[in-house]
This record gives sequence, C-alpha cells and structure tokens, in this order.
Amino acid sequence: MENFNQIEKDILDKIKSIKNRNSYDSVKTEIFGKKGILTELFKKIGSLDQDQRKEFASRLNSLKTKVTEILEKKLNDFNQLEIDKKLKNENLDVTLPGRTYFSGKIHPVSQVIDEVTSIFSEIGFSVEEGPDVENEYYNFSALNTPENHPARDMHDTFYLEQSKDLLLRTHTSPVQIRTMLKGKPPFKIIAPGRTYRCDSDQTHSPMFHQLEGLHIGKNINMGHLKGCLYYFVKKFFEVEKVKIRFRPSHFPFTEPSAEVDIGYKIENGQIKVGDGDKWLEVLGCGMVHPNVLKNAKVNPKQYQGYAFGVGLDRLAMLKYGINDLRAFFESDIRWLEFYGFDPLDVPTNYRGLSR
Repeated sequence: MENFNQIEKDILDKIKSIKNRNSYDSVKTEIFGKKGILTELFKKIGSLDQDQRKEFASRLNSLKTKVTEILEKKLNDFNQLEIDKKLKNENLDVTLPGRTYFSGKIHPVSQVIDEVTSIFSEIGFSVEEGPDVENEYYNFSALNTPENHPARDMHDTFYLEQSKDLLLRTHTSPVQIRTMLKGKPPFKIIAPGRTYRCDSDQTHSPMFHQLEGLHIGKNINMGHLKGCLYYFVKKFFEVEKVKIRFRPSHFPFTEPSAEVDIGYKIENGQIKVGDGDKWLEVLGCGMVHPNVLKNAKVNPKQYQGYAFGVGLDRLAMLKYGINDLRAFFESDIRWLEFYGFDPLDVPTNYRGLSR
C-alpha cells in the first residue's frame, strides 16, 4: 500500500511552490499529466488484489478531490490578482461624461429600394439580380441594340481594359435576358441594382441605381402596363389620384416605346406630385420587342409583355426633397444624418423636391 501521507505532502509542497501562472501549469501537469503522480497511481489499481483495490481507490479519489480543489482555488487567486493589477494600473476617471452614442442611418437609396420592392411584391412581382460586370451580348445585342448604336461608344459605356467584350452594365435590363433564358414563361420580375454610364452632373452620376420591371405572359398588353405603373406611382408618392401621360419614344428593346410623365404642381415652393398642369418625366417603358423575346428563347407568337425602367436615385430625390444627385455618393455623415432613416422607421411622409 502506497504511503498516502507522504504522497499528499509531496503534492502539497509542489502546489506551495507555485508562484505564477506558468509554474501553475507546470505543477498541474506533474500531478495530472499523462505521466503525472496521480495518473500513475490510478494505473496501479488494476494490479492490486481485490481486497486492497477498494480501499486504495477510495483513498486515491479522496486525494484527487482534495488536490483539485486546492488547485482551483490557486487558479482563482491568480485570476483575481491579474484583475486587481489591471484595475490598479488603469487610470479611469468615473466622473467623466459617457461617450456619445451614434446610431446608424439607412441611406435614402436603400430605403427607396425597400419601398419599391414592397410595392411591386404586392402585385406579384419577384426580385431577380444579375452581375454588375456584363458582356456586350447581354447588355446590348440580346436587347436588340444595333452594332452602331451610340450607347455602345466608349464615351457612354465603361469598358474593361482587358476585354472589349466586358463592361459595367449600363442598365439592369440584362437581368431580364438572364431570367428568361434560365426559366420558362410567364415571367413577372423586378431587378433593382447598380448601373454605370459616363455621365456626371447635378442630376447624373457615373454610378446610379435603376430598377427594371418585366412581365411576360399570354395576352399581356399596354393596358396592363398602364395599370401597373399607375398603381406604383400612387403607392410610392402616397397620392390618391395622379395624372399619367405616355409620350411616344424609342428604345431598341421595346416596341411600341413610351416615356412616362406624371402631373405635378408647385405648392409653397415645392414640387407636389399628383394633380397639376405641369409634367415630370419619371421612367421609360414599352412592350417587349419580339427580337428580344427570340434572343431569350421565348416564342413571340405565344407570349408578349411589357418592360419598364426607372431611376431609383431620381425617385429618392423626388420623394424626399434631395436636389443634388452627387450628394448621394459623397459619404458625408452629416448629409446622411439629415436625409437618412432610422432602421425601424417606416416613412410615409412625402417631403417633395424644392423648385
């Protein structure tokens, strides 16, 4: 039978010799490691006679429990010493005022994307996305844009240097091609996203946000397009009645094509959308050209539909009274603090754009 009193004395002497965390870890390994003192003793239990085994195991477990409790207390003492040392060395003036807390704001463009997506989802549109870096086929050719069209020129389009075929998309219309190619009609989608063009002034930016809408099915006509846009304008600008005018226009990917104007009036120096004798252009639209449907593997004899595109930044300017588009992308925290929205805010107030 092992001399437990001597073993216990040796172990306690080792623990008393602990001066810091490093020596603590070393002594703990000597006691409980793979070849530690107590570990080796537990290995001997199997070799003892049955009448000695029970007493030996009982005394050994009692010793292990006692040593474990002492080591845990030692560790807690070291942890407390470290905390006390930090508190002593750190100079903290509790009388100083607390740090100012700044909550983030949602950018007006992000807010408008959420609003527009919600409105169109109410009438059955789903959201689709596509890459910002497009190839010339999806951005131009598949959308029935002629080879000599001015939109393909470098002064209008950002081409990537390493490839004349790759470019930054000039509209989100390529998403409608990708959507139709990977599925079967009917289609009813919107595609919000960033777009890029070589243009910059008070109302234009090299990078801006656009939303593409597409509805393809059987027996879809211009009446459906007008009803869809009328519903959207009323919901977005929060007006009960609104005047809408469709002006004939031309886009390579729609036929017939139209620009959409909405009525407005000047009231207290601000533009108020709805009624009035003045007109404001807000988007372009039309019936999808048969060539576009063919390029997207859709039979134009069985299916037809409409498409529309609207500038999301412009919508934000009109609804929330922002006069300069360039300010959207200048990362001025003061501007965002004024025009931004709280995360849980659901704005329903039409601010109106100053005259």
